[in-house]
Amino acid sequence: MSRFKIEFSYDGSLFYGFQTQSNKRCIESEINKVLTKINKRQTCIVASGRTDKGVHALKQVGHVDIDINIDEKGLKRVMNSYLPSDIHVNNVSLVNDEFHARYSCKSKVYKYYINVGEYNPIQRNYIFQYNYKLDILSMKKAIKYLEGVHDFRSFVSYSKDKINCVREITCANIDVNNNIIEITFEGNGFLRYQVRNMVGVLIWIGQNKMEPEGIPDILDLKSRDNFGKCAPASGLYLVDVKY
Repeated sequence: MSRFKIEFSYDGSLFYGFQTQSNKRCIESEINKVLTKINKRQTCIVASGRTDKGVHALKQVGHVDIDINIDEKGLKRVMNSYLPSDIHVNNVSLVNDEFHARYSCKSKVYKYYINVGEYNPIQRNYIFQYNYKLDILSMKKAIKYLEGVHDFRSFVSYSKDKINCVREITCANIDVNNNIIEITFEGNGFLRYQVRNMVGVLIWIGQNKMEPEGIPDILDLKSRDNFGKCAPASGLYLVDVKY
C-alpha cells in the first residue's frame, strides 16, 4: 500500500460544499467515487479541511492510501480522466505513512475578492459583487488588528459549543486592483465561517459604520453579535496549504 499526497483545485459553484452529504453533489464524494473505482475497493481521501457551499479552491490538499501498483503520474492522469470538469488534480506525490493532510498542515492561505465597481454578471459566482465604494484605508487599518493569536469566537457562527476558538493569523493584507479588492489571510487554522465573518466586519468598517479600532473590542466580546454580515461564499478561495 502506498500513500499519495493529492493537490487539487475546484470550482465550488455547483457543489454543496466539500464534505459528503446524502443526496447532494459534494467535492469529497466525487473524489471518493473516482478513488474507489481506481483502487477497486472503498477508498476515501483525507483532506486538509472542509470548504463550504460555493467556496472555491486553487490548492486543496488531501492524502489517500492506494493498494494497486500505480505511480504519481499514472494516478494523476487516471483521476483527471474520471473526475468532473469542475475538479482537477494538479499534482500527485508519493509520501511516507506519517504524512497527514490535516494534522501535518502548518498553515493555510485564503483570499477573498470583492468587486466595488460595476456589477459583472460573469463574475457573480467568483467575486462578491458588492458594487459600491468602500473606505479602503480604514479596512487596511482594521485588518491588522486581526493578526496574531486571538480567540476568534466573535467571528464564528454557532460557536457556543466550540471549546477552543484560539487561532493565529500570521499575515493579513488588502490590495486593490481595477476595482477588485483582494483580502488575504494566512494562519495556522480557520474555523467555520471565520474568514467570511471577518470579511463581513471589514466591509462594515469600509462602510464607515465602525472605526478600525473597534476590532479589539469585537474580539474581546467572544460572541457573534450584531456587527457585520457573513460575506457570501462566492468570493472565497483556498489558495494554499503549507506543510
